[in-house]
This record gives sequence, C-alpha cells and structure tokens, in this order.
Amino acid sequence: MNLKGEMAKKNITNESIANLLGIHRNSVYNKINGESKFSIDEALAIRNAFFPNYDVDTLFGENRGGEE
Repeated sequence: MNLKGEMAKKNITNESIANLLGIHRNSVYNKINGESKFSIDEALAIRNAFFPNYDVDTLFGENRGGEE
C-alpha cells in the first residue's frame, strides 16, 4: 500500500482520514498498517478527498517487489 507514503508527502494525518470516514483514528492506523482492510467506499472517499489525481490501485494496491 502506498497510502502511508503519500499521506506523509501531503502531511495528511490518520486523524484527518478518521474524521473523513467517521471512524476512530486507531482504526485508520490498523488499516494503514495492514491489520485490517479499507472498504471500497472508504478507499474511494480517501482518494476523492485527498488524492483526486491518483488511481485507487496506486494508493491501495499491494506493492510489487516484496515491499509492504
């Protein structure tokens, strides 16, 4: 997942994502770190709000080359 890196580049916090989605920031942390998954609706909401020029697969797809 590239979301974490892209969030850092744009100074977007877990709390900002949590507020957008209406969930606790710990839930966002768990999703970003792979302990649970974002729903399609959540992924689209994040992309639309913060990364409108990005492809959803680029942000949320699995990285290639063994990186996580």
